[in-house]
Amino acid sequence: MARPFLLLRILSCIALAVAFDITGKVSWNDICPSATILGQAKASLDEGVFTGGITVNGQFTIPDVPEGTYLLSIISHDFAFDQLRIDITNSSLPKVRPYIPGTPMNPPSSILLPYPIVLSAKEKADYFVPPERFNLAGMFANPMMLLMVGVGVMMLAMPYLIKNMDPEALEELKEKQAKMGSIQSAFQSGDIKAGLSSIMAAAEEQTASNSTPTQANRGGSRTRGNKKTKR
Repeated sequence: MARPFLLLRILSCIALAVAFDITGKVSWNDICPSATILGQAKASLDEGVFTGGITVNGQFTIPDVPEGTYLLSIISHDFAFDQLRIDITNSSLPKVRPYIPGTPMNPPSSILLPYPIVLSAKEKADYFVPPERFNLAGMFANPMMLLMVGVGVMMLAMPYLIKNMDPEALEELKEKQAKMGSIQSAFQSGDIKAGLSSIMAAAEEQTASNSTPTQANRGGSRTRGNKKTKR
């Protein structure tokens, strides 16, 4: 029974021998001048697998990190920091490299940064979105708004146009409106046959009205030709 416990103690000692304490510092700048402004923040490896708090002086320590490759982030509610790649081996101190989010981990960058780690805030998060102001020109730039304005203008101008129309043209317009009303009422009532017959009748009348002037012109040309022949 003593041998398994002894073996576990040996393995734990080996693991502690390989593990490292990752140390670093948040350097204050104009964007984040103090720990009071920084607020609640912590240093994190691989999004919380290993974490360490940040002191008033900006120092942080992530204890007992085993051998491997990690991404170091400063988790803060109000400030954004660069991410770093940390490579821990049993042969030397941790190697610190810059990391751009979205890029592959391998091959690693050839640029090495100094250790212990030094990070500074890059920008402050702005959660306030100013309300949009009323813009009359922008409203009329909308095509739907232009269409609505055009329809409104036509509705207002329609009575004046009707008053100035020729009586014959006005009667023709009224007849067309009456026909369209009968067709719509037929379809709305469900009488599709009557609606189709009304459409066909309107089409025949339109064809007849278009052909009548042509025939009159032909008759006039024939009469003129006969007169010329007699002369």
